[in-house]
Amino acid sequence: MASEFAEVEIPKRAARAVRVCVVAPSPDLVGGQSRQADLLVQGLRDDSSVRVGFIPHNPRLPGPFALLQRVKYVRTVATTAAYWALLLARLWRFDVVHVFSASYYSYLLSALPAVAVARLMGKRALLNYHSGEAEDHLANWPLTAVPGMRLAHRIIVPSGYLVDVFARYGLAAESIANVVELDRFPYRERAASAPVFLTNRHHEALYNVPCALRAFAIIQDRRPDARFIVAGDGSMRQHLERLAGELGLRNIQFVGRVSTDEMARLHAEAGVCLNASDIDNMPVSIIECLSSGLPVVTTDAGGIPYVVRDGETALIVPRNDHTALAEAALRVVDDPALASRLARNGRDACQAFRWSQVRARWRDAYVALASEAKPAKADAR
Repeated sequence: MASEFAEVEIPKRAARAVRVCVVAPSPDLVGGQSRQADLLVQGLRDDSSVRVGFIPHNPRLPGPFALLQRVKYVRTVATTAAYWALLLARLWRFDVVHVFSASYYSYLLSALPAVAVARLMGKRALLNYHSGEAEDHLANWPLTAVPGMRLAHRIIVPSGYLVDVFARYGLAAESIANVVELDRFPYRERAASAPVFLTNRHHEALYNVPCALRAFAIIQDRRPDARFIVAGDGSMRQHLERLAGELGLRNIQFVGRVSTDEMARLHAEAGVCLNASDIDNMPVSIIECLSSGLPVVTTDAGGIPYVVRDGETALIVPRNDHTALAEAALRVVDDPALASRLARNGRDACQAFRWSQVRARWRDAYVALASEAKPAKADAR
C-alpha cells in the first residue's frame, strides 16, 4: 500500500471481480487501523474475486504543495481538502467503498465524508468502525454519529463488544475480527513465569498505564527481584516516568515504541503481560501476547472479555484496581501450573485471528454488497 497522492494501481483481473476501494489511514501513521488496512489490501491482492484500490485519509501532497503539510493547522486543512478531492475524483470507479473509522473528529473528517460521497455516487458503503470509545461517541455526538452511520449499507466492527454497543443505539453491526500476525510472535513454552512484567500500550489516558505502575509497586514489595518493562509512547510519557520515581519503583525500564521484531523479543523475555486499560475494544497487543505464550493479566475494559476468558486464557480484574491487578499477576508468577494453562489455552484461542480465518469473511461481505450495486462504469485503477 502507498500513501502518495497518486493512487496505487492494481493489475487488471477477471471482469467479474468486485472493485473495492479501501479508505483508511496510510502506513505513514503508526497505529492499528493503518496496519489492518495494509494487511487487508496486501492479503486480497491475490484473490481473483476482488480488485482492491486504496485512498489514504492522510494523502501526501505532490511537489511544492507538500510544504503546506509542514505548517501546523495549515496541514490539517490542506490534507483534508486533498483527501476530499481524492474521494470525489476516484470513488466512482468502484463497486464497494470500505471505510475505516475511528471516533470523534477522525470519524467526522475522514469516515463520514467517504460514506457520504459513496452514497451520492450510488456505491455501496461499508463502515468499518474500530474505536473502543464508541459508546461515548454515539451518546455524545447525536447530530453526526448515529445519523451518519445510518448512511452506510453495512457496519462491520472487530468485536462482539462493539456489535452490542451499536445495537443499543439502533445500529445493526456485525463482527469480523482484526487480523493478527501470529507468525511474527512464535509460541514459547515457559516452565514457570519469571517475575518480569511487560506492558505495551500507548501512553494515553484511556490505557491507564499509571494503574500498571501502581500495581508493580505492590508486586515489588512482595518480589524485590521483579522487573518491569514499559513499552510504548505518547503524551503521558513524562508523567509516567515521574510517577515511577514517586512510587520508588526499581528495575523499571521505559523502552519507548518498539518494532514488531523487538516486541517479540520482549515477549520472550517477560513472564507476565499487564494490561490496565479503562477503554478498549479488541487489543491486538493482548492477542500477540497469547500467540507468544505470554500469560496475560488484564482489566475488564470494553471488549476485552469478548477476546479472552477469565481463568482460561487470561486473568481479568476490574478496571482501575491496581491492587487486584497486582494480586492476579503474582498468582501467575507463584503458580506455574496456572501460567502454563493460560499460555496453552491462549495460544489455541488466538488462532481465530489469522488472515486465513478472516479472509473469506471480507470477500463474502464485498460480494454481497456488490450484488446490490450498479456496475461501475470504468475499471478501477
